[in-house]
Amino acid sequence: MARKKIALIGAGNIGGELASLVARNELGDVVLFDIPEKEGVAKGKALDLEQNGAILGVDAKITGSSNWADCAGADVVIITAGVPRKPGMSRDDLLSVNLKIIRNVGENLKKHCPDAFVIVVSNPLDVMVYELKRITGFPAKKVVGMAGVLDSARLQLFLAQAVGVSVKDVRALVLGGHGDTMVPILSNTTINGIPVKQLVAADKLNAIIERTRTGGGEIVKLMGTSAFAAPATSAIAMATAYLKDQKRLLACAAYLDGEYGYKDLYMGVPIVIGAGGVEKIVNVELTSEEKAMLDKSAGAVREVLEASRKL
Repeated sequence: MARKKIALIGAGNIGGELASLVARNELGDVVLFDIPEKEGVAKGKALDLEQNGAILGVDAKITGSSNWADCAGADVVIITAGVPRKPGMSRDDLLSVNLKIIRNVGENLKKHCPDAFVIVVSNPLDVMVYELKRITGFPAKKVVGMAGVLDSARLQLFLAQAVGVSVKDVRALVLGGHGDTMVPILSNTTINGIPVKQLVAADKLNAIIERTRTGGGEIVKLMGTSAFAAPATSAIAMATAYLKDQKRLLACAAYLDGEYGYKDLYMGVPIVIGAGGVEKIVNVELTSEEKAMLDKSAGAVREVLEASRKL
């Protein structure tokens, strides 16, 4: 059986980490793609990683490219392309720049990778994945956004640290838009089956929730750039679930057509990922407070979506 092909759109920090993880896990061969001005970076990272693979004993071909034809026939595409927000740049400015990028990516995916399972990591996440689906016309089950896996992992870590237990025993769930309105579902968060509210005081839980919501910004302030290790690992968990038909239940940005009361919207919800892509959207029973927060988050996502339609 031929090896799978994974195209990574964007050869920055996350793209390089993604390529390393694909190779180490021998998920398939990699095309690390970027714009012509950054082709040298893509080729250099690809060569470095192939040499690293020789040391590790990893069999994976890694190609750096700025030619879309090299991505043709990819089984999985992970998109990290886009610019980070710079000082003095408004949210609308960022949205305008990244919409142009995602629209160009979408047109090329439609032409070269029509059968791929697509994972969007670019921000503003919920709008980028919506626009990618709109431009490509791909079925909703084949286009998802990575956010909830990362946000849930951050909550998982902070709770484990607060209680003094292994992260392996914490089961956390964060839904909603990828931003300040994300919704930690504490009613379904447990530590080895024990409801978290029985183990962590309310004031400490509130502080942990706030830190989770601003987790990305905390890292940017510390090192001057966005996180890349955890986002890449999160996207690889999703890709692996698809490639290996694992039926993983993960929080991801999925297209909603009535689920949770929302229509024509991408937002973080629990989904099952297998060989069919998004095989199921799981309806979790929420408290009235959690549903109110999810409504607020959906409103924030829709606000940015409406702004995108004018650009």
